[in-house]
Amino acid sequence: MEWETVIGLEIHAQLSTKSKIFSGASTAYGAEPNTQACAVDLGLPGVLPVLNREVVRMAAKFGLAIGAPIAPRSIFARKNYFYPDLPKGYQISQYELPVVGRGQVEIELEDGATRTIGVTRAHLEEDAGKSLHEDYHGMTGVDLNRAGTPLLEIVSEPDMRCAREAVAYMKKIHALVRYLEICDGNMQEGSFRCDANVSIRRKGTDKLGTRAEIKNLNSFRFLERAINYEVERQIDILEGGGAVVQETRLFDPDKGETRSMRSKEEANDYRYFPDPDLLPLDIQADFIEQVRASLPELPDEKKHRFMNEYGLSAYDAGVLTASREMAEYFEQVATALSGQAKLAANWVMGELTGALNRENREIGNSPVSAKALGGLLLRIQDNTISGKIAKEVFEAMWAGEGDADQVIERKGLKQITDTGAIEQVIDQVIAENPSQLEQYRSGKDKLFGFFVGQVMKRTGGKANPAQVNELLKQKLS
Repeated sequence: MEWETVIGLEIHAQLSTKSKIFSGASTAYGAEPNTQACAVDLGLPGVLPVLNREVVRMAAKFGLAIGAPIAPRSIFARKNYFYPDLPKGYQISQYELPVVGRGQVEIELEDGATRTIGVTRAHLEEDAGKSLHEDYHGMTGVDLNRAGTPLLEIVSEPDMRCAREAVAYMKKIHALVRYLEICDGNMQEGSFRCDANVSIRRKGTDKLGTRAEIKNLNSFRFLERAINYEVERQIDILEGGGAVVQETRLFDPDKGETRSMRSKEEANDYRYFPDPDLLPLDIQADFIEQVRASLPELPDEKKHRFMNEYGLSAYDAGVLTASREMAEYFEQVATALSGQAKLAANWVMGELTGALNRENREIGNSPVSAKALGGLLLRIQDNTISGKIAKEVFEAMWAGEGDADQVIERKGLKQITDTGAIEQVIDQVIAENPSQLEQYRSGKDKLFGFFVGQVMKRTGGKANPAQVNELLKQKLS
């Protein structure tokens, strides 16, 4: 029996405001527990929530970026449930009338295929607090600093059919909110996380299967592993004659499996009703146009521009525009090289990205700035150093030993371009290897690489490779 997987994601993006959605309390990360929760966040008697205007602007920004309508009138509702870290006993969210309507995003898979994923809605809500289970000797601590932090919940259509598509979609939304500068996307701090709704059905049928919701996935790798495990779990149940139960599950990354958390609630379980303390949100057309005018160049637009303006392949342009910071870094390097965009792309995607990954750094924390890398690549362009030596210089720059010119000068790495000096070394190598010379002239062309290697070894890798090749051909023939 063949099965088809059906996946929908609910992504929670923490909006990058300085204060919370309904109060003036700080949203800064890392403060001591319960030092950034004010009376409004706690829902104490007599307090009234006041909507943060910046939150509305950020939500509208996202909606416009995915081609979705911005509701001229939306409602905040109370979502009622009990949780130890939900001090009011309800969460202020949006239900029937969200601020952002239907939109869509296009994802690209590893094989180059593209798919359009629908976005059902995006609505504003406040975050809950955080329960802490470590170091309390069988008890639970509650930190309410996060209570009231503004979230944009982005709900997709059930359009994804495998874990890879879900990961590609989540990465696309992650890049988009960072381009828009409405969320820092820091998954380790919980600023960007998702719940995955996973079900299976027989291929060829339209009826959806019973879904399980996997909560609070805060890495792309965890998302992929959790979905793959859940799909296999549900297939085993159905093929064994059982029935999948609708429930909420958690993913255990250490065991690589999902486990049951609670039975899945329906909307009526939350007893939604309009919040009596908050007026309907009315958004005027001129406000929307102001937000539209502030939109930056978006990832897909930037990718096509890089292909047209810099002559990059679709793959290279896609990698370089995956994040706003990467794209800006590349453009600074490419501008310094005036016309050598491919050289800039190769180094940013190769040496730089490799070094960043090795030390688990973001590009914004690179020890080698875009200006400094551009300066290094200029020395390849003007034949001061070879590409091979440039890698040695880059490592020294990464270690904080100065800019390219300082490293080249101090280590004596300038390329030998004097024709007479290179010819002298070639003559010595030929004279010392008569057997190889005879074999080469007898037709063993592969020995040309032997002579190149000997010359480069004799010059400490400093001889200009192009000149070495040209002069060797003349001498050997």
